[in-house]
This record gives sequence, structure tokens and C-alpha cells, in this order.
Amino acid sequence: MLVGVAYADKFKQTWLKLDVPEGSTIRDAIERSGLLNQFPEIDLEVNKVGIFGKISKLDAKLVDGNRVEIYRPIIADPETVERRDRGGELDED
Repeated sequence: MLVGVAYADKFKQTWLKLDVPEGSTIRDAIERSGLLNQFPEIDLEVNKVGIFGKISKLDAKLVDGNRVEIYRPIIADPETVERRDRGGELDED
């Protein structure tokens, strides 16, 4: 069955299509994709994974056409990052 595996670091987005056997899991697809070698910063014990934007477990079974996504950890500290949702409002003096 055909599935996609996607990962993006801060410089590059990668989306691979690959053929995996029936009954494959998210972990199986990620390991077959070669992304763990290409992006050594991926740690499957730390990085969240999902299918089409929905967080899933590594042992979740895949079906034909699924897109597996590997998510990067959020590293922005909300206490130090300027708010970006001001809607274009300007500060008045």
C-alpha cells in the first residue's frame, strides 16, 4: 500500500511516498522512509507523530493513502516571544 511520510526542519521540507506492506505501523513507515538517517535530530521517543494532522501513536496501523507526519518540538517560550495575533492593531501614544 502507498503512504506518504513528511518531515520539515527549519530549512527543508521532505515528503516521501513509499510502498509499505499491509499491516504496517507509523513506526514501520518512518523507519522504511530513511528520514531517521537524513535527519538525525528526529527522536521518536521525543517527536510527536500523526496521520493527516491528528496525533497518533507509533504503533497505529496505516491504511493505503495515509500521510504520516513527524512533528518538531515547539521551542518558542510564550513568555519571551512577542505576540503575533494583534490583528494589525497599532499602539497609540
